[in-house]
Amino acid sequence: MTKQKWQAAAVLVALVAAFYLGVSMHEQNAFAQTVNVIPSATQPKGVDMTQFWTAYQLLNQNFVVTHASSTFPTQQQQLEGAIAGLTASFGDPYTTFFPPADAQVFQQDISGSFGGIGLQIDNDAQGRLVAVSPMKDTPASRAGIQSGDIILMIGTTSAQLLASDQAVKIIRGPVGTQVTLTLQRQGQPKPVVVTLTRETINIPIIDTKKMDGGIFVISLYSFSENSADLFRNALRDFVQSGDTKLVLDLRGNPGGYLEAAVTMASYFLPVGDVVVTEDFRGKQDNVSHRSLGYNVFQGNQNFKMAILVDQGSASASEILSGALQQHNVAKLIGTRTFGKGSVQELMDLGGGAELKVTIARWLTPNGSSISDGGLQPDIPASRTQADVTAGKDPQMDAAILYLSN
Repeated sequence: MTKQKWQAAAVLVALVAAFYLGVSMHEQNAFAQTVNVIPSATQPKGVDMTQFWTAYQLLNQNFVVTHASSTFPTQQQQLEGAIAGLTASFGDPYTTFFPPADAQVFQQDISGSFGGIGLQIDNDAQGRLVAVSPMKDTPASRAGIQSGDIILMIGTTSAQLLASDQAVKIIRGPVGTQVTLTLQRQGQPKPVVVTLTRETINIPIIDTKKMDGGIFVISLYSFSENSADLFRNALRDFVQSGDTKLVLDLRGNPGGYLEAAVTMASYFLPVGDVVVTEDFRGKQDNVSHRSLGYNVFQGNQNFKMAILVDQGSASASEILSGALQQHNVAKLIGTRTFGKGSVQELMDLGGGAELKVTIARWLTPNGSSISDGGLQPDIPASRTQADVTAGKDPQMDAAILYLSN
């Protein structure tokens, strides 16, 4: 069974997909493409289903609809509810059941164009709904939503402990309509309330620009299916420019395809160097993804590289950043990354329903789990909303200072 790994995670991931609202429903998770599942027809040993079927019969025989807006659930809806409850019992925000309608929304996410507000969201370790990163020049970025903002309310609906896929259904809507978010922001004593008008969201991939002092900047917004080819072209432009100092801006990049991250790392690493390892916690042998060995800057004593990261850098962004940091190719500048270090596989349940299951965790080349607090920058530098409003970028300034010394 061949699996093409997709990074959230992201996937989101991811980014793309996961996870923009649009949102990508999951922060661009790293996950595999959909695989067909052949379920066992036999009941697992040691599992007594009597209690379940008793509850099923009691509910169907005794439940009375008391609200005019409610309806008695169909058998299919009851089945989907049971699967959703089973999935939720594993306590993992990235392990999710998608009924057919939700699966269709998820596929729209990874198509790269949709109606929404341009915010990538995810559930944190406490289950809170958190803004991972707003996309450039979208309603979310123009409204000043910041990475790390906790979403308290979506309209009149409480978002506390709301799963990201559920939030997608509420936040999405026709282009031109509005949605209001109530946010808890670090350092702000009162909630921040923003009203956004939904737009068609098209996910950007890459930008480049030359700066003074022999510095070349590549801004990568997602690890999409064709991002590795675009990155190769950007590196060619960098080499042809005659510049020797490279800034790779991964701020707000929620992830995407694992293969793209490995290919990009290969332009800087010798063949065989570990980029990232999938740790299956003993359920199967670990898999190390290694550099393809393009290593185009080998022996170039003038080459120097910095990578900009923040709390919006997740999944594949963390894989690439961690590999180049720990192999001493680049310095990380900014704030700690998001910490999306799990691998999901999308499984076909039939009838249009899908199950996304966490099957492994990502380990950096030195064996650290990305989920354990993300990556820490070598040179800490913050960028506040006041900096953004004033057109300042202290993180880019820190990268320029590092590369210039």
